[in-house]
Amino acid sequence: MTRRGFLASAAAGVTGWAAGRAKSEGEDLPRIDLHVHLDNSTLDAVLGLSRDRNVKFGIVEHAGTKENVYPVVLSNDEELAAWIDSLEGRPVYKGVQAEWIDWAGCFSKDVLARLDFVLADAMTMPGPDGRRRKLWEADAAELGGAESFMDRYVDWHVQVLESGPVSILANVSWLPEAFKADYDTLWTESRVRKVVEAAIRRGAAIEINGGMKLPKRPFLWIAKDAGAKFSFGTNGRYPNMGKIDYCLEMAQALDLTSAGLFVPASKKPRPAA
Repeated sequence: MTRRGFLASAAAGVTGWAAGRAKSEGEDLPRIDLHVHLDNSTLDAVLGLSRDRNVKFGIVEHAGTKENVYPVVLSNDEELAAWIDSLEGRPVYKGVQAEWIDWAGCFSKDVLARLDFVLADAMTMPGPDGRRRKLWEADAAELGGAESFMDRYVDWHVQVLESGPVSILANVSWLPEAFKADYDTLWTESRVRKVVEAAIRRGAAIEINGGMKLPKRPFLWIAKDAGAKFSFGTNGRYPNMGKIDYCLEMAQALDLTSAGLFVPASKKPRPAA
């Protein structure tokens, strides 16, 4: 695809959406949200929303070293096993949001195998001093110029995907506030392809995020044409999880079927000791 074709796909997406919707209305796409946090809520309250919205949730907690600053960060087998046990037997998928690129070393393969999925994003990356920096908190001076930032950001996506068994690349194509207005210019075809090809190579699905309404259609078209799988997510906190209208709209625009979507295979509960 040429750059002209890449930009033109934004306009073509309107026609593609109409055709895709007509063809996909009868397709039984899974109603799932695989990016749900329990912050400021309870599992029971969140399950009430799941029932009301007819969307099955994948619940995640941050996982990695304690250098990652969140209210809860699972950092060893004992903490991860307790998290999994708290979701056992409930009608949810059990997941974690892996932090940084050293997360996998915190856990044994046996305990990780009890998860239904692992989600990761690139929104925390090395700052000028090499330390972990949450990009949504960084100022323009820390980010540097847009083009140099994008090159580092795309490379960081690849490193995140290579950090361990990542099932889903989340919050895909999100940009800091300083660069958001230039999304269509900064996400060039070559940058999109580098992220997409890394996801395919690592067997990770590209999240269609209903909360952020990202990625935009041109990015998604390139991903689909390359053979990527997708997932639905919202990065939702109560009461905003399960709002997957954008996910379904994009699935219809891309003429996706259930075969093109990642759905975890729920693990059987462990037998009682």
